[in-house]
Amino acid sequence: MGIICSAFLMGCIIISVSSIWTARCMVTDAQQKVYVLDGNVPILVNRTTMEETLDVEAKSHIEMFHHYSLRLLPMTSTSAIRWRRRCIWSMKLVGAVHTLKERLLQHIMGTSAVFSIFCDSIKFNKEKMEFTYYGRQRIERRSNILMRELVTAGQVKRVPRTENNPHGLLITNWRTLLNKDIEQKSKSNF
Repeated sequence: MGIICSAFLMGCIIISVSSIWTARCMVTDAQQKVYVLDGNVPILVNRTTMEETLDVEAKSHIEMFHHYSLRLLPMTSTSAIRWRRRCIWSMKLVGAVHTLKERLLQHIMGTSAVFSIFCDSIKFNKEKMEFTYYGRQRIERRSNILMRELVTAGQVKRVPRTENNPHGLLITNWRTLLNKDIEQKSKSNF
């Protein structure tokens, strides 16, 4: 009777320990997997580190920076003009608009020009954390449309990720290398 009870107790202990071990391995494995829902269908997504996605995230961050800083739509309300002045003032603080004069900034804000930016390519050096942005800027005024070639360069610095900075990157030493007219078309006024 003692041998049977001891064997039963040892069997229960072995089964319990193996069940706990198997459950722990399954939970650890499940925590390493991320699923995304496409409608009602779960799709397994591989997790990556920032090192693996740095090229893509840096290029996206650089493109977004140029899009939001060089794309200007006409603004008529005083709050929108104040917002643009604050943006330009903050860009001056980081040295981004170091060549523009205050009169030019006021002229840009006062006109109804539409500034659009188009990215051609971005070269990113992962080791030096430096980039070169190649793009075109379209400036549409009442009387003409001007296309400009734009080449800028700078460095990217890692900072903590936040809701306002999901890439966790900061652009520093941003400078314009080339900003020349490509084409100018006159608009027909009816």
